[in-house]
Amino acid sequence: MEKYLRENFNVEPKRPSQAALERWRSAVSVVKNPRRRFRMVANLAQRADAERKRRKLQEKIRVALYVQKAALHFINAGTRGGNYMLSKETHEAGFGIEADELASIVRSHDSKCLQHHEGVEGVARAVRVSLQEGVNSLDVQHRQKIYGFNRLAEKPARSFWMFVWDAMQDLTLIILMVCALVSAGVGISTEGWPKGMYDGVGIILCIILVIFVTSISDYKQSLQFKDLDKEKKNVSIQVTRDGRRQKVSIHDLVVGDVVHLSIGDIVPVDGLFISGFCLSIDESSLSGESEAVNVDKQNPFLLSGTTVQDGSAKMLVTSVGMRTEWGRLMETLNEGGDDETPLQVKLNGVATIIGQIGLGFALLTFLVLTGRFLWGKIVHHEITKWSLDDASKVLNFFATAVIIIVVAVPEGLPLAVTLSLAFAMKKLMNDKALVRHLSACETMGSAGCICTDKTGTLTTNHMVVDKIWICEQTKTIKSGSSENVLKPSISEQIFDLFLQSIFQNTGSEIVKGLDGKIKVMGTPTESALLEFGLLLGGDYKFYNVKYKIVKVEPFNSCRKKMSVLVALPDGGGKFRAFCKGASEIVLKMCDKVVSSDGEVIQLNDQQRNSITEVINGFASEALRTLCIAFNDIEGSSDGNIPEDNYTLIAIIGIKDPVRPGVKEAVKTCLEAGITVRMVTGDNINTAKAIARECGILTDGLAIEGPDFRNKTQQELEQIIPKIQVMARSMPLDKHTLVSHLRDDFNEVVAVTGDGTNDAPALHEADIGLAMGIAGTEVAKENADVIVMDDNFTTIVNVTRWGRSVYINIQKFVQFQLTVNIVALLLNFVSACVSGSAPLTAVQMLWVNMIMDTLGALALATEPPNDGLMKKPPIGRNEKFITRVMWRNIIGQSIYQIIVLLVLQFRGKQILKLNGPDSTLVLNTVIFNTFVFCQVFNEINSRDMEKINVLEGMLSSWVFMMVMGVTICFQAIMVEYLGAFAQTVPLRRELWLASVVIGAVSLVVAVLLKCIPVPSSRYVAPHHDGYEQLPSGPELA
Repeated sequence: MEKYLRENFNVEPKRPSQAALERWRSAVSVVKNPRRRFRMVANLAQRADAERKRRKLQEKIRVALYVQKAALHFINAGTRGGNYMLSKETHEAGFGIEADELASIVRSHDSKCLQHHEGVEGVARAVRVSLQEGVNSLDVQHRQKIYGFNRLAEKPARSFWMFVWDAMQDLTLIILMVCALVSAGVGISTEGWPKGMYDGVGIILCIILVIFVTSISDYKQSLQFKDLDKEKKNVSIQVTRDGRRQKVSIHDLVVGDVVHLSIGDIVPVDGLFISGFCLSIDESSLSGESEAVNVDKQNPFLLSGTTVQDGSAKMLVTSVGMRTEWGRLMETLNEGGDDETPLQVKLNGVATIIGQIGLGFALLTFLVLTGRFLWGKIVHHEITKWSLDDASKVLNFFATAVIIIVVAVPEGLPLAVTLSLAFAMKKLMNDKALVRHLSACETMGSAGCICTDKTGTLTTNHMVVDKIWICEQTKTIKSGSSENVLKPSISEQIFDLFLQSIFQNTGSEIVKGLDGKIKVMGTPTESALLEFGLLLGGDYKFYNVKYKIVKVEPFNSCRKKMSVLVALPDGGGKFRAFCKGASEIVLKMCDKVVSSDGEVIQLNDQQRNSITEVINGFASEALRTLCIAFNDIEGSSDGNIPEDNYTLIAIIGIKDPVRPGVKEAVKTCLEAGITVRMVTGDNINTAKAIARECGILTDGLAIEGPDFRNKTQQELEQIIPKIQVMARSMPLDKHTLVSHLRDDFNEVVAVTGDGTNDAPALHEADIGLAMGIAGTEVAKENADVIVMDDNFTTIVNVTRWGRSVYINIQKFVQFQLTVNIVALLLNFVSACVSGSAPLTAVQMLWVNMIMDTLGALALATEPPNDGLMKKPPIGRNEKFITRVMWRNIIGQSIYQIIVLLVLQFRGKQILKLNGPDSTLVLNTVIFNTFVFCQVFNEINSRDMEKINVLEGMLSSWVFMMVMGVTICFQAIMVEYLGAFAQTVPLRRELWLASVVIGAVSLVVAVLLKCIPVPSSRYVAPHHDGYEQLPSGPELA
């Protein structure tokens, strides 16, 4: 079976090939209900059609963006501003431009029409907004009414009755429905009303029950996915409204909003550039062109869906929702659905194999029953005499065969994966993890390595300045320090220069909240510096008024520094450059330093070594170190920020404590056989100090990015298993590490990232984890899971749920295969020996519901337990149906078949049944026993290896609810629905016998779990120094 599944039903969790997707689809056979079974499977034909439409539209956009100006004028000649008439509604609302004209200006890059409206300022006046104050919050609904909502067109949600209709497409249920109607008709004509209709109506009622239970389960799943989808699309955008900078939902953006853009942001709407520095936009998502476009006042057009590659800016929103270029393109992108997960594909394979076996058994059973019936007629010379009763018998034989197919084809297997994933994703969302791709949830359970960032993930990301070295003296900044902490010890000129470097060389902004309190909006590092500047009594507005900023080079993970060029106010054409960033990088750019008496002196080797010792001292105390420097430039700067000849002002040590619970989370990972590697851009001493505190760095290797990049392939193969910390790394280093771990060591790798340049590593990894708070939109778009609280403990929680999903599906498969085997063999053997099946159509439909929808609900939604993180990760090529599962399936099947066959052929003697209804009583006992065997086997399936399967059962309310419903409805069927289910009420002793025989399966399970199962030893792939984890029988 495993070989067949690998060859035909094997797909990659991320970016599966078209050939693999087509191969498993062609291998699937024996499908009862394609509409339901493949509802969560991608429609390849629709997807291909959508891709063709997307490319066609992309080409149109590319032409509109890149053709010559004359051709552009010709193409859009009919859509120029002069041809738009202001509607009465727009005019009465007080606006001076139509929504379609605004959309056309940006979409067509129509400079002529923009000039006609007097540029960006004129457009702002036309939409009644101040570029400094932004939109008034009270005006938002009014703008939405005139210019539209920022929502893309969505397909209408499927109603409950559509799920009912899908459930009714099951071919076997349709055949049974026809059989039931014929049976009712024959029964009424032979036995009269109402007795003759009971069998047929019983089947119909049971089918209706199956359809509604299935539909309710599927509908609830769809609602869960809908909630998750809403959460995925709800992005926070920074805007200026009511004169202050604030965050709003992307859905609340309106025409006239002033949006702030920075590196890694995805432009949320179409708009016009207001102001900014070095803004570089990647338009490949729209046009297919990979070359970045510089956006400035000469080329102010910004299209939604494009990416900010570099720089920062403010933009005026001109179009929202379906009027944007991205809105038009997105209409084609959602066609075809998401890729199916590896488990869904694998279980389609399992369902196909079992379905084929079941089909064979059903056919054999029908042939045996019909053959015995015909042979009896031949023996009694009645082959030419046929009555309605004979026709009814043959019809019942056919119905029995169809029922065997109903039970044997486990349609619920692939759908159980969806149920389990939906449940896990909902729970993870409550635990601050947003799963963007279904497959990530199950793949995370196989993760053997987590490459994590330091800042914000292992640490709190609540940064404060702890130490400062300035004018050759070190000061400790204690909480509650006053502005006099520096003033008395340094000159006024240097103090003023230091404050200027803080307030002008920053990517963050100081704003006033609704309560009037000052707060900082920006990255934690920037916030720590600005808060320190405010603590020192600095006036943040003063410097920006006095010194005009000429150029800004924002921080990114490649440069590891931020620079700004400002014009000095004396009017002599003098400029001053400020630079701050990674301490060793900025120190290399410096050839001078501010001395203890506030004078600028040349930096000699001895002083450089002394400053390096200060940096290392700060870093060894787990402080993030930054150097701040300046460079006064005489004469014209020609707009370029220098890269050398700087004067070092100060070294800042920023404290970022380790998050509570991280050390325990790392220990949990190590116990679970998961290697944790820290990959950070920080100083190596800071990284090592934090890694030791977290328990990541033990006796492994700490390496710097430049050293890692210079290693040969052979050297990399030797050192990668030992690497525990990589400091001063660039995004490419992270990508290289992930690629080697996956390709050379066959590891399942999870990697965290927050920056734009982390996107390749997030894309390459088996599971990409983006930070929800610190992460850019580009990082989130390339991730599989968004960690909403940026906490490493949440990542461990995702791993726990990933393992839970995998194990829960294995439990359900074990349970369902046992029921399949027992039901098939019981009916087949009984048919061959006695000429009748002990379980009727209604009873088998009930059993099918127990093992399918209800079984999936009970087992596939079990919450994770602590034991899951005591086992090694599930390997990339691990067998899905393990030897342990086969041991349990075969053992339980043998017990149940023996017990039920003994009851079938010797039950009357054993139970001392006699009288005219003894056969009906016996069949009821067999049915009752069979159901209770499944109830207790469901309890057994809660853990495949541990003996104590009752642990934690009461805390799993879904499991307890399913158990309660199953037992209650079984009692109702036996005691009160005999006319429809062909049962009779049982006396107390027979009820007790049924329950006891079912409960014995708990004892059988204990005996089975004592049988050792040979398995290969697990060798932990992580670095030296950790004990090898136990595996196999000793885990039981």
